[in-house]
Amino acid sequence: MLKIAIYGKGGIGKSTTTANLAAAFAVLGKKVIQIGCDPKADSTINLLGGNPMTPVMNYIRDHDEEPERLDQIAREGFGGILCIETGGPTPGLGCAGRGIITTFSLLEDLELFDTCQPDVVLYDVLGDVVCGGFAAPIREGYAEQILIVTSGEKMALYAANNIYTAVQNFEDRGYASVRGIILNRRNVENEQEKVSAFAAERGLEIVADIPRSEDIIRYEDRGMTVIEGDRDLPISHIYLDLAARLLQES
Repeated sequence: MLKIAIYGKGGIGKSTTTANLAAAFAVLGKKVIQIGCDPKADSTINLLGGNPMTPVMNYIRDHDEEPERLDQIAREGFGGILCIETGGPTPGLGCAGRGIITTFSLLEDLELFDTCQPDVVLYDVLGDVVCGGFAAPIREGYAEQILIVTSGEKMALYAANNIYTAVQNFEDRGYASVRGIILNRRNVENEQEKVSAFAAERGLEIVADIPRSEDIIRYEDRGMTVIEGDRDLPISHIYLDLAARLLQES
């Protein structure tokens, strides 16, 4: 089983990246689970035709009990991808990271991986704050590899460095390691040079270079990934090539 956590600053495009990568794995014939670990709970929306799903934390609040079946908190999207969103607490009340911890514990109780037996599991994780909850995929053995999404913008690289540092803090415990950087371009000045320097200083590889694309925006407006919209587009091939490479290495 290939288990990857995708981290990045809020708004940097990690959910778009994760969903397109999940769709690429599915097109390559793999059984995929995508778990959104962001309180906004919008990680999987473009795998579900633009229709948001009920997050785990919302289900627990609305029903005042934990779900007893996977189908109460999971939906199947494009390519048979099983979609799950952790969600978060009521705004202003509680810790968002605890939503991740609660969800992961619940998924263990529901025997998610034994039941579904996926080939690939993707975690889409907010990276602005790497607190205990948001670091769970790194330190609890859920993910084996980390991909960091960044642009050449100062705050995106700042968040990327925080994520890298957090992962390094667990290095001697055999937890997940950083596989590489995904450059999601914002067309800032000297972007390639800035991100290349950041990666080189940490001994990391830029595993994908994603240009700004009107095709991504056009298909997201229709509630889908570019992989679903037109897998023959050049932008789609970037995601497909990355998926194929990650599978080959696993």
